[in-house]
Amino acid sequence: MTKGCSINITHIKKVLKEKKITQSMSSLDNGLMECFFGLLKSEMFYEQEKNCKTLEELKKAIEDYIYYYNNKRIKEKLKGLSPASHRSQSLLVS
Repeated sequence: MTKGCSINITHIKKVLKEKKITQSMSSLDNGLMECFFGLLKSEMFYEQEKNCKTLEELKKAIEDYIYYYNNKRIKEKLKGLSPASHRSQSLLVS
């Protein structure tokens, strides 16, 4: 099991290098994702876990939450806009 994981990581690193993609493991990047996953778990998963009977239902619930998070969920930091609305407005100003 461990060897397979190691091989997969080596393969992923090779593909990233070939595609000239820089893998970031900085605490800043991880902190943002940890925050998102914390919200996903508290706002979606803990309420939905009993409703998802199959892996497909769980996948759909996660996809629906990501859509909600990006397009409907407002944030005070973004002046009461969703991330997608804030990005659209920022692009119009630029």
